[in-house]
Amino acid sequence: MMARRGLSAWLPRVVILLVVLCSTVSVLYMLACTPKSTEEQLAFPRANSPTGKEGYQAMLQEREEQHHNYINSLKKQIAQLKDKLQERSEQLKSLQGHYTDSLGPGLVHSNPQKAPADLLQFLHSQIDRAEVHTGVKLPTEYAAIPFESFTLQKVYQLETGLTRHPEEKPVRKDKRDELAEAIELALETLNSPESDSNVNNPMYAASDFIEGIYRTEKDKGTLYELTFKGDRPHMFRRIILFRPFGPILKVKNENLNMANTLINIVVPLAKRASKFRQFMQNFRSANFKNFTFIQLNEEFSRGKGLDIGARVWKGNNVVLFFCDVDIYFTAEFLNTCRLNTQPGKKVFYPVLFSQYNPSIIYGHHNSIPPLEHQLVIKKETGFWRDFGFGMTCQYRSDFINIGGFDLDIKGWGGEDVHLYRKYLHSNLIVVRTPVRGLFHLWHEKRCLDELTPEQYKMCMQSKAMNEASHGQLGMLIFRHEIEDHLRKQKTSSKTP
Repeated sequence: MMARRGLSAWLPRVVILLVVLCSTVSVLYMLACTPKSTEEQLAFPRANSPTGKEGYQAMLQEREEQHHNYINSLKKQIAQLKDKLQERSEQLKSLQGHYTDSLGPGLVHSNPQKAPADLLQFLHSQIDRAEVHTGVKLPTEYAAIPFESFTLQKVYQLETGLTRHPEEKPVRKDKRDELAEAIELALETLNSPESDSNVNNPMYAASDFIEGIYRTEKDKGTLYELTFKGDRPHMFRRIILFRPFGPILKVKNENLNMANTLINIVVPLAKRASKFRQFMQNFRSANFKNFTFIQLNEEFSRGKGLDIGARVWKGNNVVLFFCDVDIYFTAEFLNTCRLNTQPGKKVFYPVLFSQYNPSIIYGHHNSIPPLEHQLVIKKETGFWRDFGFGMTCQYRSDFINIGGFDLDIKGWGGEDVHLYRKYLHSNLIVVRTPVRGLFHLWHEKRCLDELTPEQYKMCMQSKAMNEASHGQLGMLIFRHEIEDHLRKQKTSSKTP
């Protein structure tokens, strides 16, 4: 703060000095260049002065010498003023350089704005307060701030209201510029001479960008995690950026090799053979070949089934993807699962896209397209299932250390929220974001009488959300009015 006040005191003095110097130069110039009055120029020689032609020549020569001496004097004064101005400029530049030297390498921008040391300290304190290096303990599941994901062309967002779409191009210019700036800085980082990725590899381009996630904490700033293709299959580059409501900061430049990162997909199953057959087709299309079937002869419990499936593995630490039989996932999603988990540090809770009832969406059973053509992210076809926490990726070690599922919960539902809360109460980073390659396939939902009141309520809420969009449900509710209106239109058109 003392240095800042010193800079503030110097600036007015320098400005005043510049004004005074400019004024002095102007006055001197006017005095030197203003012609003498006519009377003075045409005055007759004094009585004792030479007369005639010789007198005028002597007077002109004297005047010329006086002007010459005066001009030399002005040049000397101007040179002295320039020297003083240069001296003051050097002093000001030296003072500014004191702050420039205190800047860290993280303050990088296309046109960097230099900041004093106390501002830099504040910006880095924002990183420490945000969930960048470690998680923050949260009281409930509603306190978690979800990420949103994006590609070069699209943004996948949770907050849609009634006008925005779950997948759309950024309409607002500030949002487009914000994401473009993050991608641009990430590319500059990857292609910079200091980056080890630039030693023997081609330059990175925007086409190498796979996807990114970002979220904003209102009192801290915006965190960006951007993933790029690596130089070989299963190789990726991740750039982490943070914008603490000021200049964007480089946080980390990682080289990620996912070639040996195994994923165990754990699926609980009870009496759903047809859905399981469809799931196994998806399983094979994602290049999975090995599976283990564990049969339990007891009352069904989703939490217990997942817990047993997680603990039966005896090999090295692996990523566990807890999944359900009515879920469709792509091979690209599995890479997203790998990239957003880290043992002892990070777990992944993707928000999947839930499909509406195809019979309502497409109007008739005969017009329902094949499954692969139904998996599109639109407001009319489904919604982001942000109230569900059953699909999750985490390392087996984190699942064991956190205590696993609550095995006292019977049936279907509730166990996922309890596990999610455990992670929120820990120091692990919980990544929550909508993803493109994970779909909940529509199926008729039955809420059994054996469920507890809380489970039954959750089941009915899920059932109500699954059928159709607001607009489609409105068309069903008001279909009689719509049909009546059409009949009236036909009648009026026939009337002469």
